[in-house]
Amino acid sequence: MKIRIVLADDHQIVREGLHALIATERDLVVVAEAEDGRTAVQLVADHEPDVVIMDIGMPELNGVDATRQILAHHPGIKVIALSMHSDSRFVTGMLKAGAAGYLLKNCACDELVNAINTVMQHRIYLSPSITGVVIEDYIRRSAAIEEPVLTQREREVLQLLAEGKATREIAEKLHVSAKTVATHRQNIMDKLDLHSVAQLTQYAISQGLVTLQG
Repeated sequence: MKIRIVLADDHQIVREGLHALIATERDLVVVAEAEDGRTAVQLVADHEPDVVIMDIGMPELNGVDATRQILAHHPGIKVIALSMHSDSRFVTGMLKAGAAGYLLKNCACDELVNAINTVMQHRIYLSPSITGVVIEDYIRRSAAIEEPVLTQREREVLQLLAEGKATREIAEKLHVSAKTVATHRQNIMDKLDLHSVAQLTQYAISQGLVTLQG
């Protein structure tokens, strides 16, 4: 039986390249493609794939939170993160969300098939250059002060605010009232001790919730 895959990346050229590579493998098949995190979550629910190749920096819902939502409802699915970033906040963010692998885009084609086979054997796959980052970050964080904890919905609101979405637009996307969004925004500001959307945007970028490039 073929391993069924969903590709999630906001760059069409990346999806096309990965799709073409996967098509050369007899035991792999792409069943759906998504250009943003929210669509990826829906497509996973629709198709129930074995593996999701997940970009981190996507609009609407970033790869970290999309991964967290997917695995909350489909814990058996394997998510492989795909990013141009080797920074520890991206790597550890995806691993904490439950990703089974992490690939850098500049070597994805060479490693992708190996990564898929590895995670399907219930093992973790990390690009070689990522391993040291994970170890160093673990050591550093073991003595660090704990970050303020935002709820899943607060993280979603924060990302959409940082992407420049208006309150009403966020409310429509999340199917809640504008008043609820305003409450979430105030709670986020209170937790983080930040006092403007500009400061929230800077924080979201620093935490990897929003990136300039995926």
